[in-house]
Amino acid sequence: MTSVLKKSSISCELAQELVNAAIARANQIGVRENIAVLDEGGNLTAFGRMDGAPIFCIQLAQNKAYTALFGYPTDEFFNFIKGDPSLLAGIPMLARAAAIGGGFPIQMGGEIIGSIGVSGAPSVQSDVDCALAALALVSEQSQGAMRGGGK
Repeated sequence: MTSVLKKSSISCELAQELVNAAIARANQIGVRENIAVLDEGGNLTAFGRMDGAPIFCIQLAQNKAYTALFGYPTDEFFNFIKGDPSLLAGIPMLARAAAIGGGFPIQMGGEIIGSIGVSGAPSVQSDVDCALAALALVSEQSQGAMRGGGK
């Protein structure tokens, strides 16, 4: 018997709203960021590079987002792997893995629908702050959907 699996995924519209929210926060705190939003399958859905954001951080933002699809914020991911020697040795072999803060899974209804990665600020905490500002939109949309007014 053939089965079909249904999965939820972030829309292009919401992904772009997250990029815009992260950029707005970066402007507030005076940093330049690269912001990547991936769908649940790890495909780039939206991307923004602020003027002056470091070029080498373009790929790092995408890698943070990819790593967050494992289900952990990237600043917590290292803590997850550090106690297991096989994981600590094996994870760095994954081309797209990044255990640096600034990557978060995007969840709605308990399901990972995508991820966001932010990179470029002089401090990892600024990357995290910009990503969290974007994720606040998802929380608002989730609550709107529960009330029947979500997108």
